[in-house]
Amino acid sequence: MKVAFHTLGCKLNYAETSTYERGFLEGGWEVVGWNDAADVYVVNTCAVTETAEKKSRNLIRRAHKTAPQAHIVVTGCYAELRREQLLALEGVWKVYGAADKGRLVPEILSTPLSAVASDTLPAYSSGERTRSFLKVQDGCDNFCAYCTVPFARGRSRSLSIAQVISQAREIAAKDIKEIVLTGVNTGDFGRKNGESFLDLLKALNEVEGIERYRISSIEPNLITEEIVDWIASGTKFQPHFHIPLQSGSDSLLKRVGRRYDTALFASRIEYIRKAMESEGSLKVFFGIDVIVGLPGESDELFLETYNFLKERIRPAYIHVFPYSRRPGTLAASWKDQVRDSVKTQRVAMLEDLCRQLHEEFVEANRGLKAQVLWESSEKNGLMGGYTGNYIRVERPFDKHKINTLEEITI
Repeated sequence: MKVAFHTLGCKLNYAETSTYERGFLEGGWEVVGWNDAADVYVVNTCAVTETAEKKSRNLIRRAHKTAPQAHIVVTGCYAELRREQLLALEGVWKVYGAADKGRLVPEILSTPLSAVASDTLPAYSSGERTRSFLKVQDGCDNFCAYCTVPFARGRSRSLSIAQVISQAREIAAKDIKEIVLTGVNTGDFGRKNGESFLDLLKALNEVEGIERYRISSIEPNLITEEIVDWIASGTKFQPHFHIPLQSGSDSLLKRVGRRYDTALFASRIEYIRKAMESEGSLKVFFGIDVIVGLPGESDELFLETYNFLKERIRPAYIHVFPYSRRPGTLAASWKDQVRDSVKTQRVAMLEDLCRQLHEEFVEANRGLKAQVLWESSEKNGLMGGYTGNYIRVERPFDKHKINTLEEITI
């Protein structure tokens, strides 16, 4: 039997798809490319924007056209939000929502379901030789006015520390050197089962074989001084943080239900820099999520965001998203929607600022020593890798350097 996969959306989806793949391989199936003939096609969907939903539908239609007799299985956020709509599409056989993901592989393999300890599917990616995305948390309780995630992925819940450590050891056994911790709201780990995010970090730091960790998508109000101080004390956790801001306007942050203001956000960034940057040390990489065109975002409020990023935060990278009106969310019903043409202009402004800030960040690190984890791909006789603070560097290709850490001067 042959199975093919296609993944849209976030790192969590990629970690889950990789886990499905391993399950099918262990069940004796052959994993083939998406454009190859298969018995089952699994589409792991995204619903964060209308465009993502459209891409999901198009993928399903294309798979059915390629192999009309094949069974199409749909999972992911779109599957949770629009189950009946998906079941109505030609070729769709099964739809697995947020709480059903652990059943996907066993049911299709027709093997008995093992006891499920939680409603959180343990997952990690194993497609790259050097890096793995490890899921530690899923879902969200925040219900921000613009966001479908609590509806699509469910309420906030975590794996146990023991489960995560078991997965990390599996990753280490594959000779993967770096783990990126992923979740919808990663810093919310453990809140409901009596464990803490800091305790998880400390346990992961002891896993043999893993050389580096990165933390993905942590809310600013959940980055405590205790966490920062511990990371800064000399651990495997890198000076690299991915933090959602969404808006630099306090009035917009309050309106959409974010749990912080710009003063708190700025204080967290400043604290991290003070704790982790010193003379001759690498600068901390901050990747910041921003949504432009939220309902009610006037030119003045957008400039508050622009100037907050340019003058106070100065991140290494800005992930810019135009606001997408999502059915069923509070913000979708608001009358003061922003025109798409205005959103496009604002995205372009922030992308220009991002390029400028990233160039300045790289320049600020020039001449400093850094550890690079070399990757296996070769392009034009060169190989690439990332420093601890996520600067991409290249060197002449040397197969003996693949998946090794090397100290270089940026």
